[in-house]
Amino acid sequence: MTGTSGTAGTTPERHRPPFGRIAPAMVTPFHPDGSLDPLGAQTLATHLVDRGCDGIVLNGTTGESPTTTDAEQDRLLRAVLEAVGDRARVTAGVGSNDTRHTVELARAAERAGAHGLLVVTPYYSRPSQEGIARHVAAVAEAVGLPVMLYDIPARTGVRLHRETLLRLAEHPRVAAVKDSAYDLLGSARVIADSGLDYYSGADELNLPLYSVGAVGAVSTVANVAPEQTRAVLDAHTAGDNAEALRQHRLLLPLIDAMMGAAPGTVTAKALLRLLGLPAGPVRLPLVDADPELVGELAAALPSPVG
Repeated sequence: MTGTSGTAGTTPERHRPPFGRIAPAMVTPFHPDGSLDPLGAQTLATHLVDRGCDGIVLNGTTGESPTTTDAEQDRLLRAVLEAVGDRARVTAGVGSNDTRHTVELARAAERAGAHGLLVVTPYYSRPSQEGIARHVAAVAEAVGLPVMLYDIPARTGVRLHRETLLRLAEHPRVAAVKDSAYDLLGSARVIADSGLDYYSGADELNLPLYSVGAVGAVSTVANVAPEQTRAVLDAHTAGDNAEALRQHRLLLPLIDAMMGAAPGTVTAKALLRLLGLPAGPVRLPLVDADPELVGELAAALPSPVG
């Protein structure tokens, strides 16, 4: 849905991937007592789409999926779909390290109206590549939605191998990869050899991956700087590589501040609270940013696009 209207203007045509192009990995807003805030989620999602995001990814790592219940995830998904589902592609994170549970979550997300699914590589148990392939196939066979694989070996303990990606790409519903593997050469080879739509899952690599054929970004930083995140890819799409590099460099201090000192959920929520947007606290075992970190984050916020 590239070209969704918003304050960021019209995006030049390149490719219309099924999960959008700029898709914040949205935080899950909570009330001060730690309970789910569906109205806050609607407000935040609307804010992001109004500022040029054509996708939203819910119930991922940044959305605190490890500490939200299945019922909370379903309620959040339905609330966001109601708010922006006609203007943005809403993707539901359904991954777990239990294939049966993942299938249940995928079916529930489809019933709720999700446009796509994010399926992380099963973590902790460190399955073989054969086990990963069977896990993904079981999910893809259980639903009629496009599936985005999530390759993040630093968290899962296992990498999606090139051969596994090429094998999974043959499934008609395996459509994309959220790439947090930090292997530009390996990713570029899979992009070239498969029909998979690649999304950067690491904000510092949004521009490098886009330049070798990725179609967009699933971005933590876009929670607080949606227009600036989009501006990088817009400039590259328009053929203005110098402007793309300039916008990328303007975002680097914020990326460094948000992704270096604490988990992205913690830093994104701290900045959203500072900006007066719904966020609320994080849930244990995460802890909220201390005043020193909040000051460092505030100092790294970029100026408006222009």
